[in-house]
Amino acid sequence: MEAIAHRKTAIRALAREDLNAVVAIDAEIEGRSRRDYIERRLAAALREPALHAQFAAIEGDVLVGYVLARVLVGEFGRPHPGLRLEIVGVHRNARGIGIGAQLLQALMAHARKHGVTELHTSAAWNDHDMLRWFDAMGFSLAADRWLECQVNGAAYLSGRDDAVDAPDGTGPGHEIDYGAPGDNDFEKLARDSADVRSMKPQDLQEIARIDRAITGRDRGDYIQGKLTEAMSDSAIRVSMTARLDGVIVGYLMARADTGDFGRTAPAAVIDTIGVDPEYEHRGVGRAMLSQLFANLGALRVERVETSTAPRDQALLGFLFDAGFRPSQRLAFNRPL
Repeated sequence: MEAIAHRKTAIRALAREDLNAVVAIDAEIEGRSRRDYIERRLAAALREPALHAQFAAIEGDVLVGYVLARVLVGEFGRPHPGLRLEIVGVHRNARGIGIGAQLLQALMAHARKHGVTELHTSAAWNDHDMLRWFDAMGFSLAADRWLECQVNGAAYLSGRDDAVDAPDGTGPGHEIDYGAPGDNDFEKLARDSADVRSMKPQDLQEIARIDRAITGRDRGDYIQGKLTEAMSDSAIRVSMTARLDGVIVGYLMARADTGDFGRTAPAAVIDTIGVDPEYEHRGVGRAMLSQLFANLGALRVERVETSTAPRDQALLGFLFDAGFRPSQRLAFNRPL
């Protein structure tokens, strides 16, 4: 590709036929191809346009940049809609002329049009180029903190009990019993605490009921969106429910993928976890984590991550007790 700085840049929505160009630019930036990941993201945006925002920068008839973002409705316990910037890339011959800023402006205009008031993103602390770009684009360090746990080193088999709110800190406070005794066969004990199954469309009503009991809000649209994603792209969703006494008493929504925020190794991200307040202290949350880690191990996923608000001490205590530790990833936001 020749230098193209003198051409006029046009911003438009990404289309299916842009896949090869996006994959090529991304591979040049990352040093490897992430075709499967990008293809799934484009397909998801075409399938559910209300939940995605993806734009392309065009010089003449050549794609020279792109940005991919996902709508946040309830992930990580956020009470208000947001937009999560996940990938941005510009061809090496088109850098330094403001194409990244144009793509971000298009993303922000889309967000404002749809009532979104904040952009969210993250990056590794040592990704200096990305951190400088975030700084130049008006992002600030967020209060949220990323936590992570290695799949093969999880302490979630500690045998301790739990009581988990949804990760927003706005629901009623529930005590976590950290004093429950351990057991020698921790992994078996954890999974035997509840009947944990893959999430299914017919689970929606019960999951929404539990979510309302925890958060005090109706997030039915968010739950429905996650269920739809789980059913339509089972390769990356690893969501599950837990049953006791024949009814659903807990749920965990997670996705396993490579690519978001520049990740280079397979990782799973927990978006939401909740336990029916009437079934606290019975190992439900621990049972779901145990099954999640077992499933991820079979998928050769190496790490589990999640984002938490500092005010949610109950969830933080549960996750630290389960073996999670501060991540090397930093959270950023930008008010619109």
